[in-house]
Amino acid sequence: MHSLDAAFFQRISQGTMQVSFATKRMAACAMLAGAASLLLACSDRQESFTSIDVTGAEYARNFELTDHNGQLRHLSDFVGKVVVMFFGYTQCPDVCPTTMSELTEVKKMLGVDGDRLQVLFVTLDPQRDTPEVLKPYMLNFDPSFLALRSAPEKLPELAKEYKIYFKKVDGKTASSYTIDHSAGSYIYDTKGRLRLFTRYGTGATALARDIQLLLK
Repeated sequence: MHSLDAAFFQRISQGTMQVSFATKRMAACAMLAGAASLLLACSDRQESFTSIDVTGAEYARNFELTDHNGQLRHLSDFVGKVVVMFFGYTQCPDVCPTTMSELTEVKKMLGVDGDRLQVLFVTLDPQRDTPEVLKPYMLNFDPSFLALRSAPEKLPELAKEYKIYFKKVDGKTASSYTIDHSAGSYIYDTKGRLRLFTRYGTGATALARDIQLLLK
């Protein structure tokens, strides 16, 4: 018998088994605590998004558009922030103002992290949505939100790159038309990578949670 084994059995015969039981009990507790920590860690890693995960998508990866202040913008301008990009138009009767109001609420829900959120509103109606129209529209929701505008002739190409559907619907007069359009939003992480697509009506609470996950 190995000398260490002999010493162990000698302690048993001398009535020192209680120490061994205490040691084993401590070891068991430590193992349970370690297992609990591992389960919690796994739980954290398994947190999932409410929005649709589109990580690695080969579209909607960059843009070159002018904001309502006349500044040329690219996606790389917003590295360090989570970007939510929504396509709409200022005369939209319901979907656009609802979405923008929801994003205003999301920023409030983020608290101190609200400054790490950048909302981009891309107009699908550059003929009527001039910078003079877009600026007060953004201010109506949040002064940090930016409206982006494409040249009218380049809009179809932009919509194709971002897989955005839009169609002009004639009204009673030449200027009273409406636009049918996609109602979801793209969400980019702090490194400018497309990560999520969120459907219209997801809700501020779920959207704020998804953004918090990307900010971690």
